[in-house]
Amino acid sequence: MDFTKIGEGTFSEVMKTQSLKDGKFYACKTMKQTINSLEQANNLREVQAMKRLSPHTNIIQLHELIFDKETGTVSLICELMEMNIYELIQGRQIPLPDHTVRHYMYQLCKSLEHMHSCGIFHRDVKPENILIKQNVLKLGDFGSCRSVYSKPPHTEYISTRWYRAPECLLTDGYYSLKMDIWSAGCVFYEIMSLNPLFPGSNELDQVTKIHNVLGTPDQSLLKKFKQSRAMHFNFPPKKGTGISRLIPNCPAPALSLLYQMLAYDPDERISAETALRHTFFREIRLAEKKADTLHRASGTMDGVESSVTHSSLEHIWRSSRLAEPLVRRNVPHYPTELHKINMVVPGGPQISFPVSTMPAFTVTHRGTLPAITTKKCQSHLAKPRDESHRTAFKTYHMPALDRKHGGY
Repeated sequence: MDFTKIGEGTFSEVMKTQSLKDGKFYACKTMKQTINSLEQANNLREVQAMKRLSPHTNIIQLHELIFDKETGTVSLICELMEMNIYELIQGRQIPLPDHTVRHYMYQLCKSLEHMHSCGIFHRDVKPENILIKQNVLKLGDFGSCRSVYSKPPHTEYISTRWYRAPECLLTDGYYSLKMDIWSAGCVFYEIMSLNPLFPGSNELDQVTKIHNVLGTPDQSLLKKFKQSRAMHFNFPPKKGTGISRLIPNCPAPALSLLYQMLAYDPDERISAETALRHTFFREIRLAEKKADTLHRASGTMDGVESSVTHSSLEHIWRSSRLAEPLVRRNVPHYPTELHKINMVVPGGPQISFPVSTMPAFTVTHRGTLPAITTKKCQSHLAKPRDESHRTAFKTYHMPALDRKHGGY
């Protein structure tokens, strides 16, 4: 069997693999750290988040979890996409058509709206983690995600620097789900212009580049940031050049949404849900409404008593789950069961477990993720798309893989 490496990060590598059952190709993400038991594999934050978020059109689907007892390695079998957003725009000389940009950003906002409504925020939204296949966009790599109800301070150096929100740069970990919106705004600009908006070489340079474009924030906001910052900072007042000067041909609705996504104050930054109702996406919403009307009409003609659509059923199902009291669930976190597929992955004999047999985790009425013990570990943070530029030893929080012994 031929295995092709299609990606590698600090904590995992991704291979293209083939199912022995259906002959289809999948993406096999193998964790570099070893794990002692299947239970620990199921407790990985990334696994729990993917179970919680599935199914959704714009979220990468987890098909199977494979645990090798002999080596202690865990592999996640996910759907295989064609490329990521960075690969799509890399080397392009002509910008993407406006309708393509609109289509991709609408789907990205849909994925974030779904995540946030499920009580999770991503914390590492960037072009490399946004995958596409036949014009369908899906958000992936949930290894850094966190519950929206977890109390700060969070890990400071979590998102990739170029897409890191001001509150992540200027506070000691006091940020929220709005950081995902800032990152998505940076991606939005990059898709339109084919260039990164704030390519800082270090944290100070990152802040400088933001101020060069957006200007320095009001003193009231800086005071709010200072309340959660061990070190003091004072920025000379500066008026930014503005985003419109960087992309002069940008349509007014797109520019309006971009500015709202890149609001310096996270409290004033637009939410994913509100972004979906922005004028920029008006044509897509009208098309969806027309398709929904046709779907209902066809359902009525086929003798279907109810005109409830799949999307509304998903909303009702999700709302009912969030309204339930604290329970211990014994069923998967999605309405349909995923079947086991026999996979071949590198590294010798493995034991394969279908996602549908993974133990469900505790969910409160607010939709929180389970409490996950964390430990600090040291890792290099690579500059985006440039492995030769690394910032020495940034601190990450990773899930403790063994609560009994305090981690791996």
